[in-house]
Amino acid sequence: MKVIPFSPPHIDQFIIDEVVDTLKSGWLTTGPKTKKLESEIELLSNTKKVLCVNSCTAGMELMLRWFGVQEGDEVIVPSYTYCATANVVLHCGATPIMVDVLRDDFTIDTNLVKRAITSKTKAIMPVDLGGMPVNYKALRNLVNDPEIQDLFNPITNQQKLLNRILLLTDAAHSIGAIYEGFPSASQADVTVLSFHAVKNLTTVEGGAICLNLPDQFDSMVLYNRLNKLTVHGQSKDALAKFGKNSWEYDVEEAGYKLNMPDILASIGLVEISRYKNDILQRRNRIFNIYTNELEKYEWAEIPSYQTTSRVSSFHLYLLRIKNIDRTQRNLIIDKIFSKNVSVNVHYKPLPELTLYKNLGYDIDDYPISKDTYNRVITLPVFYGLSDNDVNIVLDAVISSVEEVIDI
Repeated sequence: MKVIPFSPPHIDQFIIDEVVDTLKSGWLTTGPKTKKLESEIELLSNTKKVLCVNSCTAGMELMLRWFGVQEGDEVIVPSYTYCATANVVLHCGATPIMVDVLRDDFTIDTNLVKRAITSKTKAIMPVDLGGMPVNYKALRNLVNDPEIQDLFNPITNQQKLLNRILLLTDAAHSIGAIYEGFPSASQADVTVLSFHAVKNLTTVEGGAICLNLPDQFDSMVLYNRLNKLTVHGQSKDALAKFGKNSWEYDVEEAGYKLNMPDILASIGLVEISRYKNDILQRRNRIFNIYTNELEKYEWAEIPSYQTTSRVSSFHLYLLRIKNIDRTQRNLIIDKIFSKNVSVNVHYKPLPELTLYKNLGYDIDDYPISKDTYNRVITLPVFYGLSDNDVNIVLDAVISSVEEVIDI
C-alpha cells in the first residue's frame, strides 16, 4: 500500500540545476543570489525592504533586539503557536504575555490583546497560524489608539522614534497570504517569513525580514544596519568586500551570525518564480478537495482559510473533530498512521510545554487553545500530493474517525 508522507520538500531538476549553477559560480555564502531573492520577496510581499536571514526565529529575535526589548519588558504573543514565537522573547530577557486565540481561525484574539497591554508592553507578535492572516486592521487600531499610546514607555531611540508598540508578525506560515486585497506581509511594521524545509516556499533553512515601518524610519538605512548585524557587526558583508582593494572592514557593534548563503537562496529563487501561479494554486486545490468532502460530515470542523477580506497561504489544513477528547484524538491519529497516511498536530499550546509550565503559565487560562489542541489533526498538504493521494488521505481520516467516535 502506498505511504503518504506529511510534508516532503519539493525538489526537482530546476532546483538542482540552480544549486549546481551556484556551486560552479564559486560564490556560496551571502552574495548576488541572496540579494536577488530579497528583491523578489519585496515584490511578492509589497514591502519597503527585505533582508534574508538564516531562519525566521533569528529574524524575529533580531528585530526585538533592534527595538530594544529587554528585561522588564513585555511582549504579547498567542498561546497557540510554535515555541519560537515566545522563545525569542525570553532570549531578550523579556516576558511573553500569552493571550488566547479565536475559535474559528486560530489567530490571536484582539480583544484579549487589548486587555493584556500595560506600560511594559513593547511589542505585539501575532501569528498567521496555518497561513491565515490575523485581524491586522484591529491590531493597527490598537497600537495607534491614543490611550494605548499614552501607556507606551519608550526607552531606546528606536522606541522613541516609533513612539508606540511595535507590531511584529510571526509569518512563518503565510507567505503569499492576502489581507484586504494586499499581501499580508505588508500589514505589520515588520513581518518575518520562514523558508524552512516544510514551508510553502523553502530554502531548506532560512527566513526573511520584511520591513514596512512608518516613514520616520529610513528603510535603506535600517536594512544596512540590520545587514551588518547579521554578520557580526561588520561594516562590510562578504559581497561588499569582494573586489579590488575592498578587503578592509571594521566591526562597529557586537552583531550575530544570521546571514543566508547563496547556496540556499538559489533554491528560493526557483521556488519564488513559480510560487503564486503554481505552488500556491496547488495547495489551494488540496484545501478545497479536503473541504468539499469533509463538510459532508457532522463531526468535521472545517478550518477557515478564505473570507471576503482574508485569503490563507494554505500552509496547514487544521481539521478539528467535534466532541472528542485528547485520548480519542490520539487514537484517531494512530489509526490513520496504521493506514499508511501521515498526519500531524499543530500545535501543542505554549502553556502545555514544560518550559512554560515551569514559568507559571497554566493551560486552563487559555480554554480555546486547550480545546483546539485536544481535537485538532493536521492533514498533509504539499505540492506533490496528487488528487488521488488526497482521496487516500480522506478515506483514512474518515474511516479512522468513524472507528473511534459514535456516529
